[in-house]
Amino acid sequence: MNDTHEFEDAKTEAIQQRNGTFVTLKDLTTMMADFASERDWEKFHSPRNLLLALVGEVGELSEIFQWKGEVPRGLPDWSPAEREHLGEELSDVLLYLLRLADICEVDLGQAALGKLRKNALKYPVERCKGSSRKYNFYAHNKENV
Repeated sequence: MNDTHEFEDAKTEAIQQRNGTFVTLKDLTTMMADFASERDWEKFHSPRNLLLALVGEVGELSEIFQWKGEVPRGLPDWSPAEREHLGEELSDVLLYLLRLADICEVDLGQAALGKLRKNALKYPVERCKGSSRKYNFYAHNKENV
């Protein structure tokens, strides 16, 4: 094992010891910033470049599901190798998203909480439970659906 892997493993282990198995968005954001800094990659991490990389990773994630039809929750028919591949691609998307948010100085955790609050107002349970209609339907149709 080389020194870089040992260093990265040590950082990961330190986070796990501090948080148990729970890793925060902040932990991942810091690790991504350190990863880029250690490699002198900040100069390549413009918002545009990161967004394009993120879109590419979403494409790779989409390829996993392409041609499979509807896939049941829990992926019961997937092999361990397919699950591992899915985890890797989901991780790529998450890490690029966190890096983009960091570079744009957006607190993604707070932004997500704010978005959940807005969605709760746009999609009140009593009006939209069991419906897949868009929020503007509920705004224009005040009667119960």
